[in-house]
Amino acid sequence: MRRNWLLLVMIVAAVVALDQLTKHAVLSTMALGETRQPVPALVPFFQLTRSENTGSAFGFLPNAGDLFLIIALVVVTAMFVFYPRIPADGHLTRVGISLICGGALGNALDRLQHGPVIDFIHYQIPGLISNVSNLADHAIVFGVLLVLVDGWRGDRARRRTEKTAMPADADAGET
Repeated sequence: MRRNWLLLVMIVAAVVALDQLTKHAVLSTMALGETRQPVPALVPFFQLTRSENTGSAFGFLPNAGDLFLIIALVVVTAMFVFYPRIPADGHLTRVGISLICGGALGNALDRLQHGPVIDFIHYQIPGLISNVSNLADHAIVFGVLLVLVDGWRGDRARRRTEKTAMPADADAGET
């Protein structure tokens, strides 16, 4: 049990630290709106562009920063309450929740320190989509994916177990 909590604290701390360090580097070396191409071969698909986000992902609800700060804190609290209830074999879920909490706290710190969230990782498919995000956002997305994958794997394992535990004549009686 202690090991699980240690994992949570270590991942959350690592995500928050890495997120805040990269944002500090961007704030101290790039002007708002400035774009840099660290890998010229990947332009225009990947570059660094300093931007600020006062809303949620993809600029949704642009003036609701305080609301998203409250939501982030409520979600992190709920996940800490849920964390001990994760089944013993839910390793990916534990890591996923840790990543989600770290990302949410990283962006919450931005809102408290700067008002907006600092974004700088700029992905785009010209003519289709352009998105500027940060490491906290990536941790949240990856964490959600891990939780979904772990849930899907658990569901498949339960169905297999139920199927093999079902008596042979029970299948024959169904039509």
